Amino acid sequence: MSIGLSSVVMQLVLVREFLAQFQGNEFTISLIFFSWLILGGMGAWLALLAIRRRPASLSLLTRYSLLLAALAVIEVLSIRTLRDIIFLHGADVGFYPTMAAIFGLTAPFGLLNGFLVPYSLYVLRNQNPDYPGARIYMLDNVGDICGGMLFSFVLVLWLTPLQSIFVANLPLLVAATLIVAGRQQVRPAFLLSLAGAMGVLLIGLLLENKSLTPFEGRLIHYEESRYGRITVHQDRELLTIFVDGSPIFSNQNISQDEEAIHFPLSQIGDPHDILLIGAEGGMLQEVAKYRPARVDYLEIDRKLTDVQLRYKLLQPLPELHIIHRDGRAFLAGTDRRYDAIIINLPEPDTFQINRFFTGEFFRLAREHLRPDGVFSFRVAGFDNYLSDPARLKISSLFNTARLHFSHVLSLPGNKITFLCSDRPLNADIAALLKSKGIHTTYISSFFSGNITPERLKYLQDNLLADTPVNLDTSPFLLRIMFQQWFARFATSPLPFTVAGFILLLLYLCRSRREELVLFSTGFVIMGSETLVIFVYQILFGYVYEQIGLLVTVFLTGLLPGAWLGERLRRRRNFKKSLALCDTLIIMTLAMLLLALVTAHDRLQPGFFLLFGFAISLLCGCQFPLALTLGGGDNPAAARIFSSDLIGAACGTLITSLLFIPFLGIFWATAGLMLIKIFGMSALACGVRSKK
Repeated sequence: MSIGLSSVVMQLVLVREFLAQFQGNEFTISLIFFSWLILGGMGAWLALLAIRRRPASLSLLTRYSLLLAALAVIEVLSIRTLRDIIFLHGADVGFYPTMAAIFGLTAPFGLLNGFLVPYSLYVLRNQNPDYPGARIYMLDNVGDICGGMLFSFVLVLWLTPLQSIFVANLPLLVAATLIVAGRQQVRPAFLLSLAGAMGVLLIGLLLENKSLTPFEGRLIHYEESRYGRITVHQDRELLTIFVDGSPIFSNQNISQDEEAIHFPLSQIGDPHDILLIGAEGGMLQEVAKYRPARVDYLEIDRKLTDVQLRYKLLQPLPELHIIHRDGRAFLAGTDRRYDAIIINLPEPDTFQINRFFTGEFFRLAREHLRPDGVFSFRVAGFDNYLSDPARLKISSLFNTARLHFSHVLSLPGNKITFLCSDRPLNADIAALLKSKGIHTTYISSFFSGNITPERLKYLQDNLLADTPVNLDTSPFLLRIMFQQWFARFATSPLPFTVAGFILLLLYLCRSRREELVLFSTGFVIMGSETLVIFVYQILFGYVYEQIGLLVTVFLTGLLPGAWLGERLRRRRNFKKSLALCDTLIIMTLAMLLLALVTAHDRLQPGFFLLFGFAISLLCGCQFPLALTLGGGDNPAAARIFSSDLIGAACGTLITSLLFIPFLGIFWATAGLMLIKIFGMSALACGVRSKK
């Protein structure tokens, strides 16, 4: 159980660390979970190979457990220090180097973690040959649940990553000590190992801040919030706030501030009420030039706005109202209307950010604009040439905006700014500002040289009318952002796709029927969790506690499911029970699909919580049944553990990078059903062949 607790906390810490170091997106997150789960499956096989050479022993189990605790600290420090040694500081990293770095840096802990769960079973079976494998699975699930809840609702709110690792690994150290003290004489070698593990954990606490020292400038502020890591770097007079490694706010970015504010507000005669979703350093100063009656600034992270105010990167105005809510959820729940709604968010390369660039959100924004109001958003720009993915991205956004606004104007500044309104729009921003008597630094001096008629025409000519629109249910932009990542480094996803397909095909061809069942089970539960979190954020916004509860529910159902499966196993009709579970899983997914197709905008949070518990309960029920079908011995346990983890790895990667972006949520759900039907067919064919 303590291994499961340590494992889940470490997994969640690694996600935050890799996101901070590699400025991660949805693809990075998928690679992290994929690597973690694949390594766990490989570790389970290594445990089987280990006991074939040497019987499992209690002393080795305790030493490996202590090593696991020490590796947690070593890996976090390695991620923080090696990134700028292996790769060029400040430069983006492509898909293949990112994948190699994630897999390599995760490997020591991931392999050992996957090794220890089945190895614990082998140790227990040396003392009691009839010890049920499902019991280890249940105990590991208890640890997973405790670790998930501890991190999501306690550690991430109050402690830093290395402090969290220290707390999460104390039970592992205590458990190892109690086991040794209760079963054998405590030897100096164990005490030395225990002291070494504790020493590494303590050293980690001392190196927390030092390991975050920037390559350039100095770190003047660091804290963790539930939404990410917040750091403030100072380089002479330049102050920059980083969130998860990405520069978000700066006190010397005049051109960005002026473009974001004056491009939309110059179109409006007298803007009284303005809504900002995301803002940079000097934006409020530019807004103040219009003397609005009310400015609502939406920022979900209270700690981030506190840091902005503390370092004067957010200028307080008398008419400013800071609202700490998800932007989309706020608009869905208010009747207030605005003269301008200005979106200033990162690129839409994650499920969370993409929600603000879909047709459904554009419609929501239009409903909260006054008749002559302007809606504005921006994406990465171009110098002199638009790549094919960039052309598709801006075309999709333009076509999506035209669904809901009579007039859409795209301006090629430092970023491409889209202005949307039901009234005609004027591209001569400098002239509009001059007529209003508003002075600017950048626009007044450089606008005519940057936004020329030639650049405006080039951008307009590259808009493709037949490009698909970006919708909640079919996030076309995520597909384009994936292609753009490869195009930026002149690489292709084809080698990864082909190699992955061949390896997966070889694995499936060599797998037994019970392994195929558990592979499909692991695939479905992780794919369902990814899909449900995506839909949940669309419908209800990003609310940290609710997302944490949703993830916990997906873990919680596994425990009673495994208990139920153990009871069914004893009745000796486990083959029929396994087939029944497959049928119920498919029916549960079919109910989800029906609900999404017919009433996805009317579903309540309780529906998704109930679905998560039901699907995880049914999937958990299959583990003891499949283990019994495979013979229940140690090799069977290794195969079952491994197939479940490999299936989960594939479910995470394929659902995130293929099913949802390329198929949409409806067909993604249908795809998960087909995967489970495949597992059920393998079981049926296996049963018939045996007969």
